[in-house]
Amino acid sequence: MTHSLVCPETVSRVSSVLNRDTRQFGKKHLFDQNEETCWNSDQGPCQWVMLEFPQGVRISQLQIQFQGGFSSRRCRLEGSQGSQALFRIVDFYPEDNNSLQTFPIPAAEVDRLKVTFEDMADFFGRVVIYHLRVLGEKV
Repeated sequence: MTHSLVCPETVSRVSSVLNRDTRQFGKKHLFDQNEETCWNSDQGPCQWVMLEFPQGVRISQLQIQFQGGFSSRRCRLEGSQGSQALFRIVDFYPEDNNSLQTFPIPAAEVDRLKVTFEDMADFFGRVVIYHLRVLGEKV
């Protein structure tokens, strides 16, 4: 049975936060299930979110809700176990809209996950994400 794999013990990091205003645009807003809050990156050619799970997980789906105009047209999902180097799991291609988009992920067992956002819709390279969900099961 699949369920959300992000829990209070999951450590998250992001590439940047708009104007370093973590209170208003910080990474915590990726997972708070609040429609009014979001993570807003600063500008740059490549933005990312890194997740470190407290135990191994098997990922089956990724769900992302961007703000239209501030999305990524190409994303790369990488993962690893323990101290291993990150390996590519899959590339996926979101649409530039406001809807919650679901991407099936080939079965991969990891304890660290990195989502890299490339080819931004925004001229300055900013990304705005309202929801990021990693679905699967613990191993």
